[in-house]
Amino acid sequence: MCYSAEVWANYHKYVRAYGADIDINAFVELYLRRAADPKIKIPKGGGQGFLQPESAGEAEIQALIQAFNGTVVRNSEQELFKQAKRLADAERVLAGSKPTKKAANDQRVAGNKIKQLKRWISDGVRMTSDPARDDRIFPDWYAPVLIVEDGRPIVRPMRYHCRPAGMDPSIDRTKSGQVSGTYNARLDNLTRFWRHLFGHTHGLMVARVFYENVDDGAGGSQELQFTPSTGENLLIACLVSHWTDPTGNLPDLWSYAAVTDDPEPEVAAAGHDRTIVNLKPENVDAWLTPEGRSTEELFALLDDKHPHYEHRKVA
Repeated sequence: MCYSAEVWANYHKYVRAYGADIDINAFVELYLRRAADPKIKIPKGGGQGFLQPESAGEAEIQALIQAFNGTVVRNSEQELFKQAKRLADAERVLAGSKPTKKAANDQRVAGNKIKQLKRWISDGVRMTSDPARDDRIFPDWYAPVLIVEDGRPIVRPMRYHCRPAGMDPSIDRTKSGQVSGTYNARLDNLTRFWRHLFGHTHGLMVARVFYENVDDGAGGSQELQFTPSTGENLLIACLVSHWTDPTGNLPDLWSYAAVTDDPEPEVAAAGHDRTIVNLKPENVDAWLTPEGRSTEELFALLDDKHPHYEHRKVA
């Protein structure tokens, strides 16, 4: 599987590389939804495309981003003050004659939260780009995806966690409340579970690296970063869904899943059991226009590119 990737978060890259149009209304709607629900996750790098707005829609998005960042900074500064006091109180107890487990826990929790809050404040005011942080997505995050619609390439923001059209929203979560596995589409399941999307609605996500968690051999896990040894971009084959609520009570959802296959040997040797499927550049157009193509032809597109991956541990 691909639990995280550093992607093209700035839609301009798709425009330059593929001559794509942008669904500006979809971007405006997404940022409006985030203003009302901060739990909606959009990588900071996605805002880079709107720093110099060229339309009323882009100007509206820029204003929404600035307002959102301001709210994050203010709330984080208020919480930082509370956590700093919590940390100081805990350290006083620990330095006294009767240290407690509660104080030790407060010291640990407050220390971690302070680090996180400082990162949020820094990100909220930072204007420079840091792709390793700003362009990284996880399941349930939104990112630009390239599709072909009415014969034209178009970039639309979509959730990295597919909800196939016609299915109940409960498919998004397991019984324990965790994110379900539908952010990835296994190659050996494309003609079964994914049959209503495979061969019909395909997309492309471009990434530089992807990340996986592997067993560290000591009962825990270690995060690894995988990068093509050639330094080339990953052209990740995706399945796309436009979900609509039959009751009309929930908003429409554009979402996608990355196609995955058995691991390349070097990925398996590193301890992971899946690899994202990477397309050859000359196969992108065919993948994005699947209607009328045979299953054999589509599978051949997915079996035609196997870069060698280098990996390193992430601190």
